[in-house]
Amino acid sequence: MGLGVYGDALLLGLVEGLTEFIPVSSTGHLLLGSALLGFDGPPGHTFEIAVQLGAILAILWVYRAKLFGVALGLASEPADRRFARNVILAFLPALVLGFTLHGFIKGVLFNPWVVSVALIAGGVAILWIERNLPLPRVHEIDQIGPMMALKIGACQVVAMIPGVSRSGATIMGALLLGVDRKAATEFSFFLAIPTMLGATVYDLYKNRALLGAEDFNVIAVGFAAAFVAALLVVRTVVGFVARHGFAPFAWYRIALGTVALGLLILYR
Repeated sequence: MGLGVYGDALLLGLVEGLTEFIPVSSTGHLLLGSALLGFDGPPGHTFEIAVQLGAILAILWVYRAKLFGVALGLASEPADRRFARNVILAFLPALVLGFTLHGFIKGVLFNPWVVSVALIAGGVAILWIERNLPLPRVHEIDQIGPMMALKIGACQVVAMIPGVSRSGATIMGALLLGVDRKAATEFSFFLAIPTMLGATVYDLYKNRALLGAEDFNVIAVGFAAAFVAALLVVRTVVGFVARHGFAPFAWYRIALGTVALGLLILYR
């Protein structure tokens, strides 16, 4: 691998960090970006999964006080135990189906055609949801109950289709269940930690025999870039969606998906 691969990894890492926590599908952007750049990275689409660890680290850093407090309070604070329980419950559907369908998802769904269609369909879904939202009755993540957490986790399963967006599926699902924008967005952030960590560790394990030292170097470059970019997004996205909602992301998805689909048809 030459310097060009490391440059591509840097660019794709920035794309991952900028898109992971907004409802536009970071995996979809990585797959389209890789196809556009002709990125010859680690085998088995491992880069597109493993680079998410950088974005996870950004969440851990920004919310370190909350997470540290929960860890300390698990033995004595009921609210901290409820928070941890809800995140685990929401993670379970993705854990079960992700483990079961890993081969099908990576082998069949990881292609630009699926991503393009999913971007457009997801954008239309976001616009519909924004116009048909119930009045929010949950305004803090601590008010989310176990059954609601499990339902949000079930919504996250849809995001196993590249182009749907993990954050988009969980946030939109939470909004439909009566969670307000700020709480839905923050819960999506916390749910990303076990979901993305689990997906990355499992994918690296499955592809361990195919990866060499230079592959890990390429992943490390993307990891660092994703961390820096995600820090910028996490600090600003909650305030943005509170003021503007999610419609701007929906129109962006529709435009990007349409352009990508047109290019695929033109150059197939």
